[in-house]
Amino acid sequence: MDYLELYSLLKNKVSANVMEIEIDSEVSVHNHLFQSENCEILQGHSHLRCKEHQLEFCDEIFHNALKHAEEELDVIDSEVNENKRFVIHIFVPKHQKSNTDAILLMHGFNEKSWVKYFPWAYQLAKQTHQCVVLFPIAFHMNRALPAWSNKRLMHVISQERQQEFPDLLSSSFSNVAISTRLQAKPQRLIWSGLQTYYDVVQFVRQCHEEFFPPIAPGTQFHFFTYSIGTFLAEIVKITNPQGYFTNAKLCAFCGGATFNRLTPVSRTIIDSEANLAMYSYLIEHLESHLLHEKRLRHFLEEHPEGQSFRMMLNFKYNRLKREALFQQYSKDIFAIVLENDCVIPSYDVVSTLKGASHTIPTRVTIADFDYPYTHETPFSLNESFREKVDASFRWTFDQFSSFLTGQTD
Repeated sequence: MDYLELYSLLKNKVSANVMEIEIDSEVSVHNHLFQSENCEILQGHSHLRCKEHQLEFCDEIFHNALKHAEEELDVIDSEVNENKRFVIHIFVPKHQKSNTDAILLMHGFNEKSWVKYFPWAYQLAKQTHQCVVLFPIAFHMNRALPAWSNKRLMHVISQERQQEFPDLLSSSFSNVAISTRLQAKPQRLIWSGLQTYYDVVQFVRQCHEEFFPPIAPGTQFHFFTYSIGTFLAEIVKITNPQGYFTNAKLCAFCGGATFNRLTPVSRTIIDSEANLAMYSYLIEHLESHLLHEKRLRHFLEEHPEGQSFRMMLNFKYNRLKREALFQQYSKDIFAIVLENDCVIPSYDVVSTLKGASHTIPTRVTIADFDYPYTHETPFSLNESFREKVDASFRWTFDQFSSFLTGQTD
């Protein structure tokens, strides 16, 4: 099968409604229900506290100031049931060489369907003989409310936003839900990111406790990440909770730069007003916000994961410490970036992973596929480029699979 055939096969076969799906003689897909234990960190929870430090916070008032209750944008984040309880797809190779390694696949920003990633997961499982877990970021994929993907409802809100903000760029039905929510509360990026971090740790712990067969206790998890998924995996890797990720390899595809080096204004990611609000809050004025938001300050300053998160937000913030950590883990990280990627530019990935002086020996390959591609669609579905896309797809996953299985230095 070439890439387009594989894409079509998996799109039609993989579903969250069946516990186990036979793909072919080499790979099957197992679906498992995951219950997040970490929703109380989200804004709007009735009892805001830090369990680790036994602190309670009573000064945080949750108010969206949104007018779209019908479209379910004006919701209390901690009460979104889809974000608490969801299905995880695990691609399982039929002929595992070993059940001591598995891969966490983490996706891009503002994505609501796993279909693009099915061929990626299949290829990784087939070539590495390791289970591949498709792990959704909080409020993305099947952790998002269905209304946020309703074209009719979201188109109306997009039109309203364009009237409200005459200079608005790149608004669409696809990105209006996340754009509206992040513009209203940019700190959602941090809280949902931290929830995802804690969910990943919970998942690994529960795998060790045999919650999710066919993943065995003691399995070493590695990462295959794309776009903003790389940002979150980097935070997990350099923080290394419970020592789970000391030997974890991190494969980064079209990702790896600090948050302020991203240019995410796109009709499929976020619009210009949301980007402006996030940059203002998270980069330009974060210090002043932390004077008033005690809980956020506590998590960013007193928790290792919060400190790592903050280091990955701003290229200049605590750069030397971040670069020392990337130096320490340089042998574990391999990135492939695309020369014409306008969302996460290759130079900024190099400057983050190899350091400002480009002296850290992290392996970063800059590729330029021989057909029109974008950050959002590195592997085109255009029939005209069928053979070239298939060649690029196979080259990419040959490179990553070799790294994951230790066949390259």
